[in-house]
Amino acid sequence: MRRPLQLAMLLAGLMLATALWSGVQAVNAEARASYATAADRLGTGALPRLEPAGGQALTTADFVALRRAGWQVSPVVEGRLRNGTARVSLLGIEPVTRLGLTPAANDGGDASAGPGPQADLGAFITPPGQGYATAATARALDGADLRGLAIVIDADAPPNTLIVDVGIAQGLLGMGENLTALVAATAQPPGAPPLDRIAPHLTLSDPQAGSAADPAALTDSFHLNLTAFALLSFIVGLFITQSAVGLAFEQRGGVLRTLRALGVPRAEVLALMAAELAVAALVAGAAGIVLGWAMAAALMPGVAATLSGLYGADVAGSLQLRPGWVLSGLGMALAGTALAGARGLIQTARMPLLAAGMAAPWAQATARGLRLQVIAAGVLVLALPLCLAVGGLVGGFAALACGLLAAALVLPAVLDAVLRLAATRARGVLTGWFVADTRQQLGGLSLALMALMLALAANIGVGTMVGSFRSTFTGWLDQRLSAELYVTARTEDEGRAIRDWLATRADAILPIWNAEASLAGQPGRIYGVADDPTYRDNWPLLAAAPGLWDSLAEGRAVLVNEQLSRRAGLDIGDRIDLPGGALPIAGVYSDYGNPSPQVMMGLDDFGHRFPDAPRLYQAVRVAPDRAGALAAGLADRFDLPASAIVDQSQAKRVSLQIFERTFAVTAALNVLTLAVAGIALLTGLLTLASIRLPQLAPVWAAGIPRRRLARLDLLRTLLLAVATGAFAVPVGLGLAWMLLAVVNVEAFGWRLPMDVSVPLLARLGAASVLTALAAGALPALRLARITPGQLLRVFADER
Repeated sequence: MRRPLQLAMLLAGLMLATALWSGVQAVNAEARASYATAADRLGTGALPRLEPAGGQALTTADFVALRRAGWQVSPVVEGRLRNGTARVSLLGIEPVTRLGLTPAANDGGDASAGPGPQADLGAFITPPGQGYATAATARALDGADLRGLAIVIDADAPPNTLIVDVGIAQGLLGMGENLTALVAATAQPPGAPPLDRIAPHLTLSDPQAGSAADPAALTDSFHLNLTAFALLSFIVGLFITQSAVGLAFEQRGGVLRTLRALGVPRAEVLALMAAELAVAALVAGAAGIVLGWAMAAALMPGVAATLSGLYGADVAGSLQLRPGWVLSGLGMALAGTALAGARGLIQTARMPLLAAGMAAPWAQATARGLRLQVIAAGVLVLALPLCLAVGGLVGGFAALACGLLAAALVLPAVLDAVLRLAATRARGVLTGWFVADTRQQLGGLSLALMALMLALAANIGVGTMVGSFRSTFTGWLDQRLSAELYVTARTEDEGRAIRDWLATRADAILPIWNAEASLAGQPGRIYGVADDPTYRDNWPLLAAAPGLWDSLAEGRAVLVNEQLSRRAGLDIGDRIDLPGGALPIAGVYSDYGNPSPQVMMGLDDFGHRFPDAPRLYQAVRVAPDRAGALAAGLADRFDLPASAIVDQSQAKRVSLQIFERTFAVTAALNVLTLAVAGIALLTGLLTLASIRLPQLAPVWAAGIPRRRLARLDLLRTLLLAVATGAFAVPVGLGLAWMLLAVVNVEAFGWRLPMDVSVPLLARLGAASVLTALAAGALPALRLARITPGQLLRVFADER
């Protein structure tokens, strides 16, 4: 092995690129497997659903009517339970009628979640009932008021989900006789009357079209986001491979000339070189998959927290080895190597016999090449508005790709123009040589500088997005969590007693009662709120009609959150169908971090529409200096657990912790991408250092010491990195705008104001300088320590 460092750079580039790609694909595969497992375990993943039309309700009476008419349907109740800061999905099923709906059940198998063949069906359906959940879910519900429900540990239950009888679920959620949906058999018995004759207010959904409640559909945006980051990181990693492969072809020019002169066929030489690249790809790909597995295992808990916090989707935090992402990683390694080596193989195939040993700077960007890159960048810029016109997440990410690729292609031309301008103003022979030499080496460093620019732009864009979210979210929390205490009762009797006890001790008691409901065809939640200055003065409104709060208190209008407004196309004055009758919309409020639609109505109107909703949760207004003593008195008087009383500061602290955990995944990918860009820059510098001695030897011979040459070499690297960082700033800010104005709206249903952080830009500027310093230190050190004999041999060399 004549050049071990070069081999190490080749393998490192492929390994890192494959690791970042396969790690993200492992995370995505595990999450999607959780969705599929949950659907299969419940036996209803591919079955049609009957749901109420807008403004209508689905009740137990509808289920009975359909069964008597011969329809094969089974009731479902879906909701969420809260226990302190924990949120657990609640699924109510009817195990008897579910038999026969799924193919597994028809074949004699047991596709149902909940009570198995050996379970006590009577205990499951008879109050207080039995619930089935994993051990982790049972721990999350420890201390919650489940009305005597006994939880049976079931390792095969879906994560973060409690499965109970449908009647038990109705009681726990306060839904009365209402149901969420009816699951129907794919093929109904012959002669069954049509749906519009029995229950015209119900609609039949296509299971293949997905629904708003489908976790796989809800989270597509998040997985697409991760895949886009992985692809960006893979491309940055390929720059390392490209530099190493290009240097290998350049250095083997003499060997190729000798082999061809000895009569070895060109096809055989090309086949051997291609096989060598394939072996390197397989070795590096296998190592990258192992590294990607470790990275995915470290990121999986954060991904699970993100999916739960932003989308309400429940995913296991563990990781399994799945053939899909393993083969995907190996395939990407082979494809990336083929892409990196294609240019060298084509040049070798077209190279005349006697030209193979001639010296030529293989990576030098010619003026024609720069012009072609600028033209390609212009085409991509013209395609950007077309991608935005397509709309949706795919259109948004396509526009991002066009913008980033155009910026990367135009970067060498911009740097070349800056260097040409600097050459006209250079004073002194050494300065003129320094600028000219920097321009000559620009071609060899262009790929590495493009990688650094993409990494910095991604860090600026995502960092600005997260910072905008953080600042907006913090201000939003100050508005939303304006009460000093939040108290959750265990029973409705206890809730009434708590309110009575607080009546003479608190400044105001604000009941916050809610019920599950279908909102514009999406499962959501309706809140009843009191008429109080707390809401009038603090609620984060995005749009409001005159007299909003009076209309709300009198039951003449409602508020909707931004997600519902955007997804359903609702605006001020539009009417929204609600259980008990439609009402006009008088305001839209921000609701960051919540994946589901919400409606707010007056407390009295809520009580009339939802008489069976639990009355457990209330906010308490009190002077801040009295909040601690009041909380202690509540706990002593009613023997409340610590999780039942949450003060404002604690609620904000928990919310911010969830926020930071949510974006831990993208932060980790940003750091990894920047690290890979640094390695790409190191590879490019080492590549140039190996082939540019003929340019340095005459300068040394003219009297410039080696150490000074090394310092100039390091200075060149730093200046190029600074220029690249400056170029990355507008690109990154443009990326941030696209993420906030296009991708976030499509993915989450809300739009955030853009908050540019100068400290973030300063930190990333320092990071680019440190990255360049770390990458340029080794080549500069090697140049400083090169022996005079090595430099003298240049003059006797064939070059």
